[in-house]
Amino acid sequence: MTVNLKGRSFLTLMDYSPEEIRYLLDLAAKLKKDRAAGVFGDSLRGRNVLLLFEKTSTRTRSAFEVGATQEGGSVTFLDNRNSQFGKKESIEDSAKVFGRIYDAIEYRGFEQSVVEDLAKHSGVPVYNGLTDVDHPTQILADLMTLEEHIDKPLGDMKVVFCGDTRNNMSYAWMYGCAKMGMTFVAYGPPELAPDQAVLDRVAPVCAQTGAKVTFSSDIADIAGADAVYTDIWASMGEEAQIPDRVKLLSPYKVTDGLLEATGNPDVLFMHCLPAFHDFETEMARGQYELGYDIREVTDEVFRSARSVVFDEAENRMHTIKAVMVATIGR
Repeated sequence: MTVNLKGRSFLTLMDYSPEEIRYLLDLAAKLKKDRAAGVFGDSLRGRNVLLLFEKTSTRTRSAFEVGATQEGGSVTFLDNRNSQFGKKESIEDSAKVFGRIYDAIEYRGFEQSVVEDLAKHSGVPVYNGLTDVDHPTQILADLMTLEEHIDKPLGDMKVVFCGDTRNNMSYAWMYGCAKMGMTFVAYGPPELAPDQAVLDRVAPVCAQTGAKVTFSSDIADIAGADAVYTDIWASMGEEAQIPDRVKLLSPYKVTDGLLEATGNPDVLFMHCLPAFHDFETEMARGQYELGYDIREVTDEVFRSARSVVFDEAENRMHTIKAVMVATIGR
């Protein structure tokens, strides 16, 4: 099958076939190998990418900026303080302006509808750098990381997401696993179970690929996991919910004991970052000012040999570069 992604947006993995995702992963692996050898291309020469941020960022911004530059492209960073986006001008009008100036747009913010409207009205590829319900560039990097560390096909792998299973990372994992024929268990409290509409959305994809996507509050269902994944318990703007989240999610904190419950001595620990894991350091920085231990993972697990969190972080750049090269590259 010949894959051609020129001019395509990257809003969610649900828009991509398993073959297209495979193509992006293979391209990312090649680009990573080339970089390690000191070889850089010019496929983005003359291409200009707008980085539009309504939420703060570390890895996403860095990955887009460095990835574009290494392939000869350039980027412009705009946030709410330095543009009229979302204020004096409608999304439609802004998108039409951006599309006449830039070759592609990356958006990181809140509503999925915003990134969809940018794609609808700009006329250029739009990349989802994170919304409240999806994070496809992160999952692409995570799939790449799994393949680097586990010697079996993605379709034979099982991923467990622990904690708030209705957040954007959990949903993005559901989409990725469904597409690639994987087993995914959302493991958390019933009060924070996934939206049924999301489960219904992936069901027909699972029927086609053989994937299994389920929710459970029973620790027995994490047995056989190849990777255990988690995310912070309170995202930006949810700080007021911390007391309730701690009460609900503490039993699902990733500890050595939880990893042992998988029965897999080689199970990986994964996290999209940033993470709360070092109690003393984070307490000193005022991140526990409410007096609650909001660590979603213990420091022992985070710093262990099982942890591949920094491999994931690096792979954000390689996979994001692959998306840009595939969609707007020469």
